[in-house]
Amino acid sequence: MRGAALVAIAATIGNFLQGWDNATIAGAIVYIKNDLNLGTSVEGLVVAMSLIGATAITTCSGAISDWLGRRPMLIMSSMLYFVSGLVMLWSPNVYILCLARLLDGFGIGLAVTLVPVYISETAPSEIRGLLNTLPQFTGSGGMFLSYCMVFGMSLMDSPSWRLMLGVLSIPSLLYFAFTVFYLPESPRWLVSKGRMLEAKQVLQRLRGREDVSGEMALLVEGLGIGGETSIEEYIIGPADELDESQEPGADKDKIRLYGPEEGLSWVAKPVAGQSILSIASRPGSMVNQSIPLMDPLVTLFGSVHEKLPETGSTRSMLFPNFGSMFSTAEPHARNEQWDEESLQREGEDYASDAAGGDSDDNLHSPLISRQTTSLEKDMVPPASHISSLSMRRHSTLVQDVTESVGGTGIGGGWQLAWKWSEREGEDGKKEGGFKRIYLHEEGIPGSRRGSLVSLPGNDMPAEGEFIQAAALVSQPALYSKELMDQHPVGPAMVHPAETASEGPVWTALLDPGVKRALLVGIGIQILQQFSGINGVLYYTPQILEEAGVEVLLSNLGLGSDSASFLISAFTTLLMLPCIGVAMKLMDISGRRRLLLTTIPVLIVSLIILVFSELVDLGTVVNAAISTACVIVYFCCFVMGYGPIPNILCSEIFPTRVRGLCIAICALVYWVGDIIVTYTLPVMLSSIGLAGIFGIYAVVCLISWVFVFLKVPETKGMPLEVITEFFAVGARQAGATKNE
Repeated sequence: MRGAALVAIAATIGNFLQGWDNATIAGAIVYIKNDLNLGTSVEGLVVAMSLIGATAITTCSGAISDWLGRRPMLIMSSMLYFVSGLVMLWSPNVYILCLARLLDGFGIGLAVTLVPVYISETAPSEIRGLLNTLPQFTGSGGMFLSYCMVFGMSLMDSPSWRLMLGVLSIPSLLYFAFTVFYLPESPRWLVSKGRMLEAKQVLQRLRGREDVSGEMALLVEGLGIGGETSIEEYIIGPADELDESQEPGADKDKIRLYGPEEGLSWVAKPVAGQSILSIASRPGSMVNQSIPLMDPLVTLFGSVHEKLPETGSTRSMLFPNFGSMFSTAEPHARNEQWDEESLQREGEDYASDAAGGDSDDNLHSPLISRQTTSLEKDMVPPASHISSLSMRRHSTLVQDVTESVGGTGIGGGWQLAWKWSEREGEDGKKEGGFKRIYLHEEGIPGSRRGSLVSLPGNDMPAEGEFIQAAALVSQPALYSKELMDQHPVGPAMVHPAETASEGPVWTALLDPGVKRALLVGIGIQILQQFSGINGVLYYTPQILEEAGVEVLLSNLGLGSDSASFLISAFTTLLMLPCIGVAMKLMDISGRRRLLLTTIPVLIVSLIILVFSELVDLGTVVNAAISTACVIVYFCCFVMGYGPIPNILCSEIFPTRVRGLCIAICALVYWVGDIIVTYTLPVMLSSIGLAGIFGIYAVVCLISWVFVFLKVPETKGMPLEVITEFFAVGARQAGATKNE
């Protein structure tokens, strides 16, 4: 995971520059208005130009990133930061300064919108939350260092605001170097454009291993949007070797799974839905009815996390070796098992494995070739062994099995598998059904000992020898019914390049799962903006001054401006350890639990601030209470409501429209920021601080209710599984509404 972590750190330099710029302009504007003789309105415009630029660029950044890629947009962001810094260093008048601030806003908008997307698409699911909290940490770190710089320059006889703003170009050069020479393109975006070989090479670099076949297959499956998904349950246990005399077609309801070691195999038998996941998926179930207005989506996600194995989510107990579920053999054994028909067929359609190098059309990864009828051709095995499961009708490995599944570990305790069932049609021709399966273990081994369903031999296995697993069963993303009309021998899929779209897929926004995700993303972004962070930031210098901090610093020989900068630096410094705690908890406690835990603290802090404004307990006491509340508010905000909305928005949308959807959510964020910023002075003069903080407390209460009823827990889950759950939940909610 080291490769993904280093890439995430490099990408978040863009957020560092955002924090740096926000703090720098807050300090420099004091000197700008005196030097250029600015009125109040023009002063506000200079500060707001970056906000206007960020809002404007966000309207198109997502769609362009889905078209051109994530990396080019990050490169553009670094260039805009650099150019704007140089122009601000030069700025002969306020007009040039406003233009520079606009360019700076473009860079900020690209970084804030796309860095979370980029990190989510490159990070392993087990540490995705941790890495996606880095933008909050680096942004606050940038603010702290910038305030320290401004404080140091304020001690000079004649501080230069141009130099303060122009310093931005120096770290932006570092950002540019990283984006050009170090950051790879998002592997998920590469797969969406059919550039399979590049995606494979990027994944190998990010994961630090050669065998990335499982994740490659997952990325291919993530290209689908919508589709019918059913939730099923399997009891899985060890299988005896098939007797050669066993007649084909016996136990048709059983699915054979092949383990990562030679000779190890499992049998999965579908059973009546008894798992928490399958129960939660039923419209009108007891689980869903227990809490009125609870979104079924929340229940579905929660059912997964409630039943995670105690050993953790990185490796499933069902398949202890992280890798494919295929049986394995030595390379020479694999060759011996090829039959002449298969060799001839492969020779017609593709170059053999031994001949030719890698290409997008001949990439060794599961189920992505146009007409291939075997899986072993596409797998990238570990160095120690090679997969040998074939789905050919004549293969010696599966000659007596009517359903076979090939699968791979995809992280978070999930396994990706495919089911190919072949049967006789009415006209005597062979017909097949091709399904993708996301398997997830529920409970611990032996936990379903009392099940009415038995495993092969009709004997309940010994304790610990069978596993209960829930499954999301759906049509593969690249399965083509038109392709099936060509009567392929095995499970054919179109190549991702044939489905790549040049522009944004606007029609996908109408998919029920995508619309559900947009509701969650937009809702949490707008509520975050109205939760009070801007008001508390605005009020902080005043309450610290009332607490006597500024007077104390003035007695030390510091001017009022220098004291204000130092106070701001100290306040920002307090955020960093709290963000560090959030980084640790993000993938342990989860996003939902952190929000539900920290938002009540925000509410209490705001209520106490209202109380301190309305009740006079003495200057010292009021100042002490207000200071404590502000510190607590800041610390809890950056642990939960600060980073989590962006994290969630980068996780819940399908690959093909992720950039477009997160841009919509970011646009809502920036518009909300503008509304709050420009209504704050008006509200301050009309209802006072007590009224403002009272409104913020009410919004935080609404936020808690919204999170509790609508926001699911996504920790540790692959992005593709998350979007699949949104599709299932949206259809379930629709079915419940119709009933």
